[in-house]
Amino acid sequence: MSNAKGDRRERELVNALDAAGFAVMRAPASGSATERELPDVLAGNGEVFYAIEAKSSAGDPIYLDGREVENLVYFSRNFGAKARIGVRFDREDWYFFHPDDLHVTDGGNYRVKKETALAQGTDFAELTGESERTGLDEFSED
Repeated sequence: MSNAKGDRRERELVNALDAAGFAVMRAPASGSATERELPDVLAGNGEVFYAIEAKSSAGDPIYLDGREVENLVYFSRNFGAKARIGVRFDREDWYFFHPDDLHVTDGGNYRVKKETALAQGTDFAELTGESERTGLDEFSED
């Protein structure tokens, strides 16, 4: 996300993760500030570590470039973090997906529909372990 609204959404996610007890940092202008592809957000609580690519949209669906997702997976593996795609549609909460759980288009890009996010996404409480179903055990391979 490289616009003002996207930046605001990333900061919102960073603040929520911080409030949930995670050490968290945002990579400003990830992808453009350096030739290395970086995730939008890095977060960890001593037990679990996430590299998150954050996307938001007023509409439906959200598309991610295939290379962007590949870079997230590569970074996450080398860093020792769990790769997650965080999506937020207007008037909805954040939902998270492992890249393998996203729909891949014929062109090799990734897509998340709002209805899919609401029905199948891991919500914030699950991601942070604040709910009974932690969502962390759903993804055995990272």
